[in-house]
Amino acid sequence: MDETDKRLLNLIQQDFPITARPFLKIAERLGLDEAEVLERIKALKDQQIIRRIGAVFDSRKLGFQSTLCAARVPEGTVPSFVAFVNNLPGVTHNYRRDDDYNIWFTLIAPDEDALLATIERIKKETGIDDILSLSASKTFKIDARFDV
Repeated sequence: MDETDKRLLNLIQQDFPITARPFLKIAERLGLDEAEVLERIKALKDQQIIRRIGAVFDSRKLGFQSTLCAARVPEGTVPSFVAFVNNLPGVTHNYRRDDDYNIWFTLIAPDEDALLATIERIKKETGIDDILSLSASKTFKIDARFDV
């Protein structure tokens, strides 16, 4: 990764242009051409430095409900449980922890009933009954940008 890649990563994290051709606008800002920006982004994705490029919405302002779930999953069923949970449309993060509650994931749904229904579906389809739903009482947001 060279200095141009670092500048590109900083720019797409902090000031991604909302335009019909955002990569052309990024190229102009970096003094590159659009094709080179796209090649660099593809290379960074291939190296798994970039996982995805997309918008981050404030789900609460859109009327959605969210919760942090902690599940106690037996070691032998972790892979199948994680695969099932990761394929659910409302799961945004999934973590393995070295604890009795070893799988933690965030879940977003249109309302509280949908959250509860999804958790019940997870329990029913995976056979894992010990899942805690830890809804936030107050949200503390941090800025998750990484100066490269």
